[in-house]
Amino acid sequence: MSKRSLVKLLLSATLLPAAAALVLSTAPSHAQGPSEIKIGLLVPLSGIYARPGAVMRMGAEMAIEDINAQGGVKALGGAKLKLVVLDSGDTTEKAKNAAQRMVAQETDLVAATGAYLSSFTLAVTEVTERANLPVLTLSYSDMITERGFKYVFQTSATSGSQAEQSLPVLVKLAESATGTKPKTVAIITDNTAASISSVKPMKERLLKELGIELVVDETFTPPLADATPLVQKVRATRPDLLFFLPTVISDAKLMLEKLNEFGLGQGRVPTISFGIAIAEPDMLRTMTPELLQGVMAVVGNWAAKGHEDIVAKLKAKYNEPWMTQNAISTYGDMWILKSALEKAGKADRQAVAEAIRTLDDGPSKYYPGGQIKFDEKGRRVGAGLAIIQWQSGVPVTVHPPEVAVAKPIWPKK
Repeated sequence: MSKRSLVKLLLSATLLPAAAALVLSTAPSHAQGPSEIKIGLLVPLSGIYARPGAVMRMGAEMAIEDINAQGGVKALGGAKLKLVVLDSGDTTEKAKNAAQRMVAQETDLVAATGAYLSSFTLAVTEVTERANLPVLTLSYSDMITERGFKYVFQTSATSGSQAEQSLPVLVKLAESATGTKPKTVAIITDNTAASISSVKPMKERLLKELGIELVVDETFTPPLADATPLVQKVRATRPDLLFFLPTVISDAKLMLEKLNEFGLGQGRVPTISFGIAIAEPDMLRTMTPELLQGVMAVVGNWAAKGHEDIVAKLKAKYNEPWMTQNAISTYGDMWILKSALEKAGKADRQAVAEAIRTLDDGPSKYYPGGQIKFDEKGRRVGAGLAIIQWQSGVPVTVHPPEVAVAKPIWPKK
C-alpha cells in the first residue's frame, strides 16, 4: 500500500465516527426524551387514614390513564406518565420517613402529590423542598404555604380562607331557613393542623364579626375513645350551630351516634363539619342515612356539576359510590403536572417547578373556583370551596350555586 493510500485510510477511520456523532447530536431533541415520566404519590395506605389514601390513588391512576390514552406529554415525544406510589403511614414521623425514602430511592421523579393530612404534608414538604421536588397538595393548613417554600403548591383554599368564605354563607342559610340569625356556636375539633387552622380565624375574629357567641370550645386527639363528655357539653348549652372538625372516620361516626343518642342529632342541633371525614362512604357502614340527613361539610373540593363523566368512570372502575375531594383533586393534579411538563419541555424537576409557578391555564376545571395559576406563595389563585350536605344517603354539592347538584336544606325547629 502506498503512503498516500495509507493516509486516506487513516483519515476515513478517524472522520467517520466523528461525522456519525455530529448527525446524532443534531437530531431533534424530543427523540432523546424519556419514554416515561415518573410522578410520585405519597399518601397513607396503612393505618387509620388508609381509606382516603386509597381514594387519592384512584384519582391519580384514572388521570394518568386518561392522559396517556390521549397521547401522553406531546412536548416530550408522547412520553407516558408513570405513577410511583408510596405509603406515608398514619403518623407524621412515618410520613417524613417515607418522604426521605422517596427522594433517596426515586431520584428520577419529576414531581409528586399527596400527603392527605396537613400535619403529614408539613413534614413531607420539609424533605421534598430540600430535594427541589415540586409537590402539589390538597392539604388545607395555611402554614403549608407560609414558610417561603418554592416547591410546594396548594390547590385548595387554605383553612383560613375556607372559614372566611363559608361562615357568612352558613349564617345566611340558617337565617333564611329559620327566620332567626344564629347567636351561639359550639366548636369541637381534633388537634390536627388543618382543623386547628380552620378554627383559628373563627375564634380570633370571624365569630365576633358575625355576632355569634362561642359557648363550647373543645379540642381532642384522634382517635376518640368516647364522645360522651363532648356531647354532654353540647347538650348543656344547646347551641344554634355545632362546628365539628374530625379527620378520622371513626371519630365522625362516634360523635354523630352520640349526638343522636342524646337527642341532639338529625338536625336538632345543626351540625357542620370542616373536612371530608364526615362525608366518606364508610360512614354508611354502621350508620343509617336518616342519622346523616342534613349534616353539612365545608371541603376544599368535591365532584359537582360538569364532572359527570369522571364520576361515572370512578364508579365503574373502582365501585366508588361518589367522588370525594381526595379523588377529584389527585385527578386534577395529574393534569396540572402534564401541563407543566408541556410548558417545561423537559422531564426536569426544577424546570417543572418553574413551569408550575408561571402556569396560567385559565379557569379551574377540577377544583372549585379560581384559576389554574399560583401566586408567589404557591397558592392557587382564587381558590374557592364546596359545601356538601348529606341528602337521602349521599353527600351532594349544595354550594356554590353555579355547580351545585342540589339545593341546601336546613332543619326548621
